[in-house]
Amino acid sequence: MKLVTFDEGLVGRLDGDTVVEFDIASTREFFEREGRVDETGRTFALADVRLRAPIAPKKFFHTAGNFREHHEDLVRVDWSHPVNKGIVFFQNVDAIIGPDEPIVYPANLTKELDYELELAIVMGRPGRFFSAEQAVEHIAGYLVFNDITARDIQRREMESGVFSFSKAIETFCPIGPYIVTADEIDDPHDLDMELRVNGDVRQKSNTSRMSVSIPQLVAYHSPQIYSAGDLITTGTIAGVAASTEDPFANYLKPGDVVEAEIEGLGILRNTVVSWRDAYGEDEPPAGQWA
Repeated sequence: MKLVTFDEGLVGRLDGDTVVEFDIASTREFFEREGRVDETGRTFALADVRLRAPIAPKKFFHTAGNFREHHEDLVRVDWSHPVNKGIVFFQNVDAIIGPDEPIVYPANLTKELDYELELAIVMGRPGRFFSAEQAVEHIAGYLVFNDITARDIQRREMESGVFSFSKAIETFCPIGPYIVTADEIDDPHDLDMELRVNGDVRQKSNTSRMSVSIPQLVAYHSPQIYSAGDLITTGTIAGVAASTEDPFANYLKPGDVVEAEIEGLGILRNTVVSWRDAYGEDEPPAGQWA
């Protein structure tokens, strides 16, 4: 099943090119009720609705360094700090945007706006302190996540051994275009991944290259306590702009169209826009937040 949130917060499922509406207030409620929900009887043409971020999770667990190829890519270009497995932190849920919503470039804050294609796991059941063997009972679905990152801010953060601000700025958390329930995915450890900027392939890999499996990852986070509908990311793959020979030629800029795609999970498309184009006014000076 492909679960969507659309228009002004309505929830439904895709049936081909038709959206079938559910009688619930949110996608989180779908998981809280373990999918036992009624349909309203209303249907909409997909072409006539606006898809939103498919879920507003209570918590968003972030994993970094799970694809060793990403770490090796950054070592090759002498990135300032290693990005090994085991880095975890919370993402800012208020930074979430959905498909075709703009990524706003805060040029006074950063000059190094980067992309990171990731798989995100949707938790279907609450739980805590469980094993990798038990984890499959808690996994309800998957979606595409593009971890937008301000690399110049990240380098400063990593001097203290952590990073969060650089990934949690408003609009830096695109997810979507929908949630695919776990029963629709034969093997989440064998999905092709590709990210394109203006049609150019920047990242290309497969979920088989994760260092830590999805059940292990889900179990690892479980002492932090899950609620139904929470999200966990799996880390990004090689090919981010920061790991290229000329990063400034590849960092995102206003006008760029970013397409993040994972096999079976759809294409998450977002355009980078300037602050003025987004808000109709000049960007405030960043000195007060530096």
